[in-house]
Amino acid sequence: MFFVSVLRYALCILVPLSFLLSSYLYLYPVFHLCAFPAPEDPPKSAFLNTLRQHTLFSKNSSKIAPFRLLTLGDPQLEGDSSIPDAEAATFPNFSKFRRDALLLDGTKHNPLQRLRHSLHDLIDFCLDDIPKALEVYRKRLDHIGNDYYLGHIYRTLHWWTDPTHVTVLGDLVGSQWIDDDEFGHRGWRYWNRVFRGGIRVSEEVASQPAEDFQNTIILGDDAEAWKKRIINVAGNHDIGYAGDLSQERMARFTRVFGKANYELRFQLPVNSTPATNTSRKATLEGGDDNEVDGEEEKPVPELRVVVLNDMNLDTPAGSTELQDETYNFLNQIITTSHDVTRPAHFTLLLTHIPMYKKDGICVDGPFFDFFDGEFSNGVKEQNHLSADASKGFLEGIYGMSGDSWAPGHGFGRNGVVLNGHDHEGCDVYHYINQSATPERYWQAAPWAEAESGRYDDEAGVVGLREITVRSMMGDFGGNAGLLSLWFDEETWDWRFEFVNCKLGTQHIWWVVHILDLITFGVGIAYAGFVLAPKRLEKKENGTVHIPKINGNLDAPGAGKKSLRRKNSRAAMIGGSPSPNGSIVSRS
Repeated sequence: MFFVSVLRYALCILVPLSFLLSSYLYLYPVFHLCAFPAPEDPPKSAFLNTLRQHTLFSKNSSKIAPFRLLTLGDPQLEGDSSIPDAEAATFPNFSKFRRDALLLDGTKHNPLQRLRHSLHDLIDFCLDDIPKALEVYRKRLDHIGNDYYLGHIYRTLHWWTDPTHVTVLGDLVGSQWIDDDEFGHRGWRYWNRVFRGGIRVSEEVASQPAEDFQNTIILGDDAEAWKKRIINVAGNHDIGYAGDLSQERMARFTRVFGKANYELRFQLPVNSTPATNTSRKATLEGGDDNEVDGEEEKPVPELRVVVLNDMNLDTPAGSTELQDETYNFLNQIITTSHDVTRPAHFTLLLTHIPMYKKDGICVDGPFFDFFDGEFSNGVKEQNHLSADASKGFLEGIYGMSGDSWAPGHGFGRNGVVLNGHDHEGCDVYHYINQSATPERYWQAAPWAEAESGRYDDEAGVVGLREITVRSMMGDFGGNAGLLSLWFDEETWDWRFEFVNCKLGTQHIWWVVHILDLITFGVGIAYAGFVLAPKRLEKKENGTVHIPKINGNLDAPGAGKKSLRRKNSRAAMIGGSPSPNGSIVSRS
């Protein structure tokens, strides 16, 4: 009874604690008020509208952005190559003990040498193999738990926020130096544990730039398939930096995760535009580019998503062929872009290494390291792109300029850059002041400072926002970015907002599930101790007891059997039974 009381009181503590912690873990976006930003709505209204999606109340569709991108950075799946002495799990000293004890390797030892070697192997097995093997199994269990922790972030936010698209911004695995088998195994874990149910962007969908682009997608078409597709970006731990990036590493990345360079184009039909490029149609029919049937025709809102491998933009590069491929793709992106004066166009660049900025703006400052005597002395490590490569993004892809006489007065194309690499995350505004003298150059400032100072409203200031998404790894809090993009018909241009949603460290996932297992075990034990005596009592109550009288069974026919046996005995010895049951002999 004392043990049952202990279990009962333990459950009184464990059950509510497990319920509260499990509720937080599986509903953490609710606790943190996470939701995709809504057009023209404060964050609280966006959360309430998301909440309505999961209740019986109807949601306000006009307050939901048509493009909602769930952004995840740097999962970095580790494996056996990150475990020291991973071979200890095979117990090598125990195998050596068997060989020495049974002379399996053909070595001839006298009995004393055989005993000495065998004892030495057993000591090594106990003091070396077992502790190392336990550490190996602990690390493997940690890798499994980490997979499900990362997967929990993806699945919970995917369920709660209902994104239209998903991207992972590089460093999908933890090292570019692993062999193909290990890379394939981590790829299997990526698709079957972390992003279970997700699929890579197929080659048919991942398009290359072209003047006459034919693969434009209507935003909202094939919505369920796009929710499953994962737009994977190549990172340094996936394919290497410029120095060690090779054809073999690029080929296996493409095979498991998809292409490293491609673009996607989406059009958004709105009330006053058709779903095709009307201006182009008018031109083909011999009409005016901007006028159909005497009325000015506005351009169709278009979103261009560029997935770019920026690992080998800087030099020296170990593979000039791969670097040429990257620059050819980048040049095609620039030459096939719409004119900078075209409204209703938005360019979203997804890449891995952040653009250049001075030290102190983000946690990671500028840093370059190079190989010495190998890989063509190429780039070994870098925190940012070089200033020249960053300038190529701003002035090439986005068409911005420090000269006010440039096309579009130098203000370029509307858009935003999303990347990873810096695990701490960063939000930066890159800008150039056209009125600065005597020299104009690109600068960077924290977005909060630029927003409060209204840099983008200053005359002659041209700029672009760059968001480095904080890592989803447990050591950095399990983060995810929520990017909303919608079209403003009044200004006839795109607008966007970005927020971060954080779960907490991986220890939360472990504690909750261990506590749930303990609660379940205590509940089973308590149920067993409470129900077992009742079952025994019920079983005893269901047994039929037949009472005895004077040593005889008090049951019908019991005496008759005894009498028959006595009669039978009398017949055998020639006597007859007396009325009281005794035997009387014949005289």
